[in-house]
This record gives sequence, structure tokens and C-alpha cells, in this order.
Amino acid sequence: MTDSAEPVPRHVAIIIDGNGRWARKRGLPRHAGHREGMKAVREAVEGASQLGVEVLTLFAFSTENWQRPAVEVSALMSLLKHYAEREERELAAKGVQVRVLGELDRIHESARDAVASIQRSTAGGSSLRLNLMISYGGREEIVRATRRLAQRVAEGELSPDEVDEAEMERHLFTADLPDPDLLIRTSGECRLSNFMLWQLAYTEIVISPVLWPDFTRENFQEAVREFQRRDRRFGRVRTG
Repeated sequence: MTDSAEPVPRHVAIIIDGNGRWARKRGLPRHAGHREGMKAVREAVEGASQLGVEVLTLFAFSTENWQRPAVEVSALMSLLKHYAEREERELAAKGVQVRVLGELDRIHESARDAVASIQRSTAGGSSLRLNLMISYGGREEIVRATRRLAQRVAEGELSPDEVDEAEMERHLFTADLPDPDLLIRTSGECRLSNFMLWQLAYTEIVISPVLWPDFTRENFQEAVREFQRRDRRFGRVRTG
């Protein structure tokens, strides 16, 4: 377990990585790794719930992932639909509010319908906010927010001097959320992969060597323990 005397992160974000390598090590097609990774989603949700984390954000499908082979993209869309349909009732019963964030107009229609359904069914859940980042890119998010701010300035609703960090944040997908306290990346890779570039400015990063399909709630707790050992200064120097 974690150190109960230390604060638990309010918001944990995870870059899901390693599905393809997990499948390749077993001589399986990549979509088998993605399917197995659904179990790790449940493990992460359970781990976050047990520790009292308020927000869990999972980076599941990036804007760059649309460039993957059509058969893999189709399999990922089918898995998204399957996950939403299978987990909807249980997540609602547990008070987990699900939000899917990203350029959702690009995802397949059947998956979009399932996403809309799980968001409706879990609306108002208060035990955990679960964000699934689908068709999401950090640079694209900043450009999208900048365009909206520019439009407001052009229409006279906002002056250039009023454009500040708070105004920018109001136009991000995460406008109603605190920035992540902890970012976990699985599979041992050490890069952000265009994920939440604005929001991660002062986030603690923990790299887990575990491939995503093998990630368990114990691995989640281990990452939180590492977070609790960190000295967060936010650019300041402690005195005294």
C-alpha cells in the first residue's frame, strides 16, 4: 500500500504503452495486445479508486494513431465500443464518471454512439472522474484553444491583454480539471508523445517498465508511492 501519511495525488494521468510489444513477444497480432490492455484499464481504475484519487486520465489513442494500418485502427475503434458497452453499467454503479476527450468527430460512428451512452449513464458520478483521451494530441489541443481565443479577440469579446493562462485553460479539453499531479508511462519509454503538453508543466513523472497489458493496481500503487517520495517545489526553493 501507499504511505497514508503522505498526500495522494488528486489527478493521475497514464500514457498507455506496450500493447504491441506484449503481443509481439507472444507471437500474437497487435490487436491482441490492445484487447488484453483492457484488463489493465480496469486495474488502473480500481487502483485509483482504492487510493482515493479524484481524477484518472488515460491516453488511449492519439491523433498520430490515425496513421496506423486501417485494420489496427478499426480494431481499436471496436475495442473502444466494446469497453464502453461492457463497463457502462458497472462504472455507473461504482460512481465513476466517464468522459471521453479529444477530436471525437473523427472516431467511428458506432464507437461514438457507445461513448455518448457511457457518458450519459455515468454523468454525476462522484467517486472518480475517468477521462479517456481518444483522438487526442497536445499540440492540436493548444492550437484549437488558440484559434478560439483568436476568434473571441476578433469578435471584440476579449482584448489581447486579457489573454492569459487562465483564459487558455478555459479552452482546453481539461478546462474543469486540476492539472495532473502524477504522470505514469508504462513500458519503460521516456517521452511525452504529444500528451497534455500544457497541463504537465509541473507534473511528477514515473516511468514503469511494465508493459501495459501486465499493469496491475499494485503497479499503480507503486507509482503513487514513488510520487509520495518526491519533493514538489514548483520551481521554488524551500526555506527553513
